[in-house]
Parts: sequence; C-alpha cells; structure tokens
Amino acid sequence: MTRWLLVASPMLLLIAPPGLAQEPPPMSEASETCLMCHEVLHPGIVSGWKSSRHAQVTPAMAMAVEDLGRKVSSEDVPQELTGVVVGCAECHTLRPGEHAGTFEHNDAQVHIVVSPQDCAVCHTVEAAQYSQNIMAHAHGNLENNAVYQDLQHHVLGAPTRIDGELSFEPPSADTKALGCLYCHGTSLAVTGVETRDTDLGEMEFPVIDGWPNHGVGRVNLDGSLGSCSPCHARHAFSLETARKPYTCKQCHVGPDVPVYKVYSASKHGNIFHTKQHEWNFDAVPWVIGRDFTAPTCAACHVSLVVDADGELVAQRTHQMNNRISWRIFGLVYSHAHPKDPDTTKIRNKDGLPLPTAFDGTPAADFLIGPEEQAKRRAEMEAICLKCHGTSWVKGHFTRYDKSHQTTNAATLTATGTLQEIWDLGAAEGPSAGGSPFDEAIEREWTDIWLLYSNSIRFASAMAGGGDYAVFADGYYTHAKRVAELQEWLEERRSSGERSESK
Repeated sequence: MTRWLLVASPMLLLIAPPGLAQEPPPMSEASETCLMCHEVLHPGIVSGWKSSRHAQVTPAMAMAVEDLGRKVSSEDVPQELTGVVVGCAECHTLRPGEHAGTFEHNDAQVHIVVSPQDCAVCHTVEAAQYSQNIMAHAHGNLENNAVYQDLQHHVLGAPTRIDGELSFEPPSADTKALGCLYCHGTSLAVTGVETRDTDLGEMEFPVIDGWPNHGVGRVNLDGSLGSCSPCHARHAFSLETARKPYTCKQCHVGPDVPVYKVYSASKHGNIFHTKQHEWNFDAVPWVIGRDFTAPTCAACHVSLVVDADGELVAQRTHQMNNRISWRIFGLVYSHAHPKDPDTTKIRNKDGLPLPTAFDGTPAADFLIGPEEQAKRRAEMEAICLKCHGTSWVKGHFTRYDKSHQTTNAATLTATGTLQEIWDLGAAEGPSAGGSPFDEAIEREWTDIWLLYSNSIRFASAMAGGGDYAVFADGYYTHAKRVAELQEWLEERRSSGERSESK
C-alpha cells in the first residue's frame, strides 16, 4: 500500500509517495491555452503564478491534507476542478454568468476581476468570514455615510476661492480612487467596450470604471464585496507576503492609522526586522517559538497558530476583529466594535451615523457588549501568554485600557471647547447648517481625535512604539492642540467683548 507524505519544498508543501520523484500535477487545457500567449505577454504574472501553491497543488491534493495543516476549507469543490492545478482558467472563467464584466476571449468566457466569491469555491469558510469583516464593507461604510463623505469632501476636494471665500470642489473619481478608495475600494461598473490592437489582431475588451483597484471593500462586478488580493497579492498568493507586516502597511501606515510605524518601533517590530530571515512564514499551522519568535499583524489577527506541543492557540480567521475588544480608531471616540460590519446602520443619540455622539455617548445598541468584548480579549490574551507571563499580559492590557480613557477624555474636553466656539458664532457648526470639517479651527479639533488619539492608542496596543505615544504625534501634540483650541476660543471671546464695549 502506498503511503502519502507531506514533503517540504521552498515554496509549498506537496503530497508525494516516498521514494518517487514528484511529477508535476496536471493542468487544464483551458489554462494551457491561456499560458501560450500570456507567458509571452505577461511574464511577470505567469512567473508569480508558477511560484504559487495554486500552480503546484490540485484541490484534490490540498483536500487530502488532514487536521490543522489543511488550507482548503471547502468540502465540495466541483469535480472538474479537483484534479487540475488552479490556473488562469480556473479563476478567470469561473461563474461567467455572475460577472457583469464577462466577455468572449479566444472562444472562452473570461472575466478580468476575480472576486471573493470565486475564491469561495475552494475557500468557503474564509470568504464567509471576510464578508462579515468591516473591511469587506469599507467602500459602502465610507461612501454611504454622510458624515464621512463630508470629511472626505474637505480632505480630497480641491480648495478654491470664490468671491474671497474658501470653498472645496467635489473630488473627482480619479482623486477618490487615488485617495480614500485606494484602501476602502472602488465600486466597479462596466461602462462600455473598447477595441484594442493586440499581437493577435483586434480584440474587444470591457471598459471597467473604478479599475484597477485592490481595496479591501471593493464592490465587484458580481455584486460581491471585498478583495482577497490586498493581502494575498496576485498571482503568487504567498503566505509569506500575507504574514509579513509590509502587507498591512499598504493601508495601515498613518498618521490616522499608524499601525506599521508603531509596530516597527516596538520591541516586536525590532525582533521581526532582525530575525525574520530565520522564520518560516509558510508553515501551516504556524508554531509559536519555532516558526516565529515575535508576532506580526497576521499572528495576532488572522493566522492559525499553535504552541510547540501542537495545541491550538488561535484558530485561523478572516474576520479581522475576532480577537479585538476595542475599535481603536476614533469616530469621534474609540468604542466597542460594531455588531454589524455595515456601519451605515449605526445611529447615535443625535441621529448621526456615528458609533459615538459628540459628547462621547456610545451608540450602544449597535456595538458589541461587555461579554463579547471579554471573549475577544481572552482570545488575544491567549496568544500573548505563549510568550509572556500573566503579570506582563495583565499589566499591558491595563495600560492599553487606560490609553482609551485618557484619549477619549481629552477628546471630550476638546469637543466641548469646539461646541462653545460654534455657540459663539466664531465658526459655523452643524447646528447652524455648516460642516464640522471645513474651517481651520475645526481641522485642529479633527486632528486631535483622528491623528493624535489614534497614535497614542496604537502605541499602547503594540506594547509601545518608541515616541509615538508622546512626542511623535502622541500625548505632547495631543495636549498642545487641546490647549490651542482653548486659546483660540478665549481670543474670540476677548475680541467679541472689546467689540461690544465700543
């Protein structure tokens, strides 16, 4: 009887009978046809794919792996796909009737944009988890929220002067795609067909508005939300790429979400940068202390990790907040995570689509409660405890919780000052029909919670990030801006009093 073993290769784990040379697994005729042209036209794409697990393992081989080492979560992959490697055709011709961008290409029905629902054919669990992730809803959460749209308008819109007054023109689609929607994701739409002169003669291709984009909340041409490629960069889909913090840096670099720079300056980041060449980023499951000796973003938030005895520490998840008790990002205050990834449903006590009111009151009906927060905290602590003692972990999270209290308290003070500025008529706030983001003094207030509070909290979350909690956009600048806001108010009060006395 033939025994099948897992054989390590530099790129992946292959299944092969002992003592026999590994024969390349078969490729479908459709994918072979694609490669005949694209290996010449797009050698970079093909080279990346050839290095991938997809190119060297069939779904049947992947499904034969047992226990925690298995990477394919689906149990019912279509029979026609199981015996061949996952090539061009297996991704770009799947479900042609579901994609608005499907077009005829060399006698095949092809779509350019591969969506999470295509990946779900083999990765059902991961796609379902990602659909419940705030990231998957990032486009709609931004574009369908009037408050966020107002902020985006005054950040990306072109400033112009009309009759001596400053105004902001609406940002163009290209500006938004380069700006906020680079990470949040564009909404794709087929707007027509164009004819191109190719090496094989004239061919017709769909014109896709919003493309290219690999934002986490992209609205795809099959109606699905999100994209797998921000983390699993096509076409290599490398585990190493997904597990290294450079991937998360694409969007989480700051100053509003300064995750990468804080991590890099932390002790964990220091160990990663000096020791990563000794780590195994391809192992599944990922063994703490053997495959890596300090966490990356993936170790804390995504990856399947076990201890040296093979005991499960954290299950793989693509719902990124499963191990996070607090939503650090201030809107306007940090808060418990929303229950629903579609945050446009949230209404605070003032009727605004924000998770907190301007006075700090949380929209509690829309946020997870203390019990769920405690569960998520425990899941994160389980990872920490594999490298740190109980007192260390307890002390860390005590400081972390305190950073939320102090930054939210400072934001509350600043917001009270701004409210007085609005009441005085020195700036035009929402109650007077104005925007809370268009005047310079309002930008000072926005910086307090959008930049400096976040820097402090992220530094605390990652057990310290050098000076990012103090002088590098931390407590020092935080307090300075609060004081400047108060001073600005007092100057306007004095000016008003002098004017009335004349």
